[in-house]
Amino acid sequence: MVTPLERTTHRSVPAPSMLSLVATGLSGRTLQHLASIVAVLGLVLGCQGDGNFFTQLDDSRRLAAELRVQFNKAADASNRAVMADTDEMSKTSADAAETSVNTVESDVAALSPLLLKLGFSNEVRSLEEFGKHFAEYRELDRTILSLAIENTNLKAQRLAFGPAREAADHFRDALGVVASSIPSRDRCSADGLVARATLAVRDIQVLHSPHIAEANDAAMTSMEREMATLDSSARADVKSLAELIPPSARPALASSLSSLDRFRDLSAEIVALSRRNTNVRSLELSLRTKPALTAACDETLRDLEDMLAKEGLKATR
Repeated sequence: MVTPLERTTHRSVPAPSMLSLVATGLSGRTLQHLASIVAVLGLVLGCQGDGNFFTQLDDSRRLAAELRVQFNKAADASNRAVMADTDEMSKTSADAAETSVNTVESDVAALSPLLLKLGFSNEVRSLEEFGKHFAEYRELDRTILSLAIENTNLKAQRLAFGPAREAADHFRDALGVVASSIPSRDRCSADGLVARATLAVRDIQVLHSPHIAEANDAAMTSMEREMATLDSSARADVKSLAELIPPSARPALASSLSSLDRFRDLSAEIVALSRRNTNVRSLELSLRTKPALTAACDETLRDLEDMLAKEGLKATR
């Protein structure tokens, strides 16, 4: 039988709670571990209102890394287009650069809202800074690629070492036939005229290469004047030769004039292509102007990657 005093005493002692009973059987270290788990779960559950935080962070880091890779692929492909020695290689590299640039633009469009959603204001500013640099880069690169795929200097070079050289050789050979038909009494004079005319054409050929490589307009104009003087000299020598030849040599003389005319026309085409200077101009822009913009873009993307990596470290602490 329980006495009133015992009933009073029993009621005044509270029953131990479940948490206190569990806590009495756990070590301090175990309790700290459980507290850490609860804290992480709280962070994850707290970020699930607008998508999983860590998933969004991983997506952001992946896009930032791909963004940098694609940008550098675009820059490398553009450089290959400038350095290519065929139209096909230039076009293929230019297309590759354009594909990578489009991917860069898509990655920026996907990354920007993610950073805003995560509330990463510093990263948003870094991406905006990249966008400004990239807009300048994009404008310059369009100019470089449009020049590179024209390949006017390469085309001029091919004409100079191909059809123009062949026309000059035909001119020399036709004059040799003309000279061989001239009577011995006039042979010495004829040989001199043939030699001067042939040398004038060869001198024009020599001027083709420096003209193709030249970037200065005044220097090109000077070479063009010299070419015109040499052409006039060659024609004057052929005209003087015509006064010495017998009727049987007329066809050979006509052939030499035809070759000289073809050489003059090809030379004019070489000069016109060389004047456009698309290879020289694209190379100059790639070597002098583009590197600074490329470096600015890449540095900004590297900083963005670093900031996102630090956000990941902070989130897991």
